[in-house]
Amino acid sequence: MEIRALNPGFVGEVSGIDITQPLTPAQAAAIEAGMDQYAVLIFHGQPFTDEQQKAFSLNFGSLEDTTGGNVTKASEKRLGAFMADVSNLGPDHKPLARDDRKRLFNLGNQLWHSDSSFRATPAKYSLLSGRITVDQGGQTQFCDMRAAYDALDAATKAEIENLICEHSLIYSRGTLGFTDLSEAERAMFKPVRQRLVRVHPVTGRKSLYLSSHAGTIIGWPVPEARAFLRDLLEHATQKQFFHAHSWQQYDLVMWDNRSTVHRVTRFDDTKVRDMRRTTIAGESMTVAQLAA
Repeated sequence: MEIRALNPGFVGEVSGIDITQPLTPAQAAAIEAGMDQYAVLIFHGQPFTDEQQKAFSLNFGSLEDTTGGNVTKASEKRLGAFMADVSNLGPDHKPLARDDRKRLFNLGNQLWHSDSSFRATPAKYSLLSGRITVDQGGQTQFCDMRAAYDALDAATKAEIENLICEHSLIYSRGTLGFTDLSEAERAMFKPVRQRLVRVHPVTGRKSLYLSSHAGTIIGWPVPEARAFLRDLLEHATQKQFFHAHSWQQYDLVMWDNRSTVHRVTRFDDTKVRDMRRTTIAGESMTVAQLAA
């Protein structure tokens, strides 16, 4: 197995391994070490089944339950347990109508975010498999929140060191004008608290924990908090921290939600785009959420 750096210290392209088959402990450890270094790993030519994708994912922790991360009813789900459907497809495997509620909710994926920052226990890794990809658009773009933190001036680092944000799907979808939520959905999307500065448990590197799900800073007036978070995100998504992945069928892209933000770009929603994600659950609540 080899990892070729696509950017210095950020995004690695992996070759020489078939991850649809069971890994040895040494292979799993090498991939985990690659994640600690690069935060994003790209594997080409990996024609997963859902079960194979889940089996590969389990090398890196427990699978996160997808419940509570969308407005799709259980009876309308296209995929089985622990598979997040990041496609544009309905249960009939056809593209959703333009005004379909699930499609409108999923447009939030075009905003910069960290997966599951809206959960009390935020996610560790995401693993996205491109089963059917599109020729134009539909890139997944990433930014390195470690390098973005490092590039801040000393005064800003001191100001943000102990700030706590509230994260919720209510905030990210509200940005797009998607506010028609039921009481049950509002209760399911109840805000949680996360630190604005996170420390990676293995490398010790600090990073900005930004996301469209972050809607306010505890103790700040909401307009001031949102303006400040927008300024930080504009800083963190500059070209020097950025990488765009153009999908080929059967790519598997794996990223560390503790160290990156990402988003999908627009594409022709009348074309089939079948993307399936497994997510590695975080091991514990952040200190901020425990205190809350």
